[in-house]
Amino acid sequence: MLAFDSNTMRFGKGSMSNKSAPKRSYDRTWEEIEDMLARAEVKRSDWKVWFEECKKNDDRDGMKEAARNHKALDGVVKTLKWALGEEGISNPLD
Repeated sequence: MLAFDSNTMRFGKGSMSNKSAPKRSYDRTWEEIEDMLARAEVKRSDWKVWFEECKKNDDRDGMKEAARNHKALDGVVKTLKWALGEEGISNPLD
């Protein structure tokens, strides 16, 4: 069976047995995905506010944490928009 190796970023003969493959139900509704997107956008906005607050207080560690989490949520938001098929959203891995 052909499998994707995330370490080499290539396809090859997989040695992974079915027991170690992740179990996926594929039972999320579009509504659940849209709700997750809305929640991710709110959390991303909250981290932006926290960044500005830390900046005002000269809290560099807080700024780093906020920037890191904001950037991570950028990826989450883009991926969810891509999964929903939103126009103008390219492959989230690009």
